[in-house]
Amino acid sequence: MAYQVLARKYRPQRFADVAGQEHVTRTLLNALSQNRVAHGYIFSGHRGIGKTTIARIVAMAVNCRTEMGSAARPTPEPCGGCESCTEIRQGNAVDVIEIDAATNRGIDEIRELRDSARYSPSRDRFKIYILDEAHQITEAAFNALLKTLEEPPAHVIFMMATTEPENIPQTIRSRCQHFSFHAVKFDDILAQLKMIAGREQVEAEDAALALLAEAGDGSMRDALSIMDQAIASAPVEDDRPVLSAAQIRELMGSVPNTVFEHLLESVAAGQSAPLMEQINTLLNAGHSPLSLARQLVRYLRNALMSKLGGEQTELLQISSDERARAARTALLFSEEELTRNLQIVLRTFDDLNYRQEQRFHLELGLLKLIHAQRLLPVEELLSSLAAGGAGSISSPRATPSATRTHAPRIAPAAPAVSPFAVPIAGPSAASPKPVPAAVLDSPPEAAIAAAIETPLVPSPITDGFAAPIESTAPQAPESGSSPSSVADCDSLRAAVVAALTAAGHASAGQLLGTANFVLNGSSLRIEVPGVGKKMLAITVNPAAEKIIRQELQQLGAPARIMVVPGEGAAAAGAAAAPPPAGSVHEAALSHPLVQRAREIFHAEVRSVVDLHQR
Repeated sequence: MAYQVLARKYRPQRFADVAGQEHVTRTLLNALSQNRVAHGYIFSGHRGIGKTTIARIVAMAVNCRTEMGSAARPTPEPCGGCESCTEIRQGNAVDVIEIDAATNRGIDEIRELRDSARYSPSRDRFKIYILDEAHQITEAAFNALLKTLEEPPAHVIFMMATTEPENIPQTIRSRCQHFSFHAVKFDDILAQLKMIAGREQVEAEDAALALLAEAGDGSMRDALSIMDQAIASAPVEDDRPVLSAAQIRELMGSVPNTVFEHLLESVAAGQSAPLMEQINTLLNAGHSPLSLARQLVRYLRNALMSKLGGEQTELLQISSDERARAARTALLFSEEELTRNLQIVLRTFDDLNYRQEQRFHLELGLLKLIHAQRLLPVEELLSSLAAGGAGSISSPRATPSATRTHAPRIAPAAPAVSPFAVPIAGPSAASPKPVPAAVLDSPPEAAIAAAIETPLVPSPITDGFAAPIESTAPQAPESGSSPSSVADCDSLRAAVVAALTAAGHASAGQLLGTANFVLNGSSLRIEVPGVGKKMLAITVNPAAEKIIRQELQQLGAPARIMVVPGEGAAAAGAAAAPPPAGSVHEAALSHPLVQRAREIFHAEVRSVVDLHQR
């Protein structure tokens, strides 16, 4: 007798033998026991998971000649011994017609099927049509079958198996019972492989069977096909084939996941040279860059799932050893880092499919993983700004490995000028202010803080941010020489407060009355104590800011003016000044609730905002 492959030799002949499809077999057994068999079924799902097999078992069950409930057939399962069951199992039953819809997909073939369905079965109880790859049938052919499916003869049952149920017209699906098959779980495939290895007298390591089950990727037929090939290539000891993990990896052209664990350890440590040396060793051994990228994608996915659900999560369909390895790798990275790494490797894998120099692109993708570890997340930057300004920006996050290093910062010889920066106003905007040497020599954290302290403005060309604003007011006349000769800080504060109050911005005037005006060469820094950025932006709105700049320009103040939140007490002499009569500040201070709160908490009212004006 000719050799029969494992996938056919161990094809299930009973519902109980089907692995991983309990939701389907349970429903069909109940339908058989209650005599509620439908006239049309659609079985959809992944390849090699039992769709056509279950269709044949249903055909045997409904045409079984042994009476249900008898000693030979106590359950709705087919007896497997009668003439009908034997013929269906061997594929030569007259009344069970299995059609390959991929080749018999036209309207003429379906019309012939429809005409033959009108005749009664030759010998069995039902005439059964099994349409494999039913999604290949043309739309016109489906329309020819539509009326027969809607009102079929009592002796006809249609069963359609497909991997793409969405390509079957809705008019057909609405006339059939649809069963969606699941991918077979790793444990179910592994148990089946162990059973078959025992029956076939094959010595197999647990790691080898686990590799075969994982290579099946949810398909029992794929796992059995690879096992068949592995047995044929395995060495024989004492007339018994011996399967080892190393032999199966060599057969499939894969590398052990220990390699990828070491690769990601180098990524976590920021070690580019060892990473490139390991990749060079793998490529020189003959491994394909595309295959390595595919395996790295799967390994990173397993590490991410382990990070999300723990080592024993159902999201991992791998052996216990591989679960532990994925968990160890997950400890090296955060969830965000694993997600970013997986995205980088997926993009690299896509690039390898249509690139000439696959090795170069693989090496570039792995170097991107290391470079991405040195980035400061935008979330940390934004949260630091919202918490308290530039001074509170935290340093880059601690790396999982103590050996991770950062590239040294090299100070440029001269400040680079962006070609996209547009002058905002005044001649000073055309010449950017050079970066102080102290900032260039400082650590990256201090340099970031210094850069963020300078306000940025949108650029109409780049739709992003251009060079820092030097001034939003016209340049002061050169005849005024130093601003301190025109007015000191107290007179500047008093003039600004008076101008704001006269223009109807009493709240902004009261707020700036407590501010510290700091003259520093060609800049004026207005520090408002005890107020946050959001409240400062609400009170000193663009209209109030325009009045401030106009007033200071008339007094010959510096061209560069910044209004920022400050710290410490208010300016001397300004805190004791009473609020203007009839102002919102005066009304708030005279309110009984405010006075009581000040007594209880020993509080000081620094600013009052009139929200009715917003």
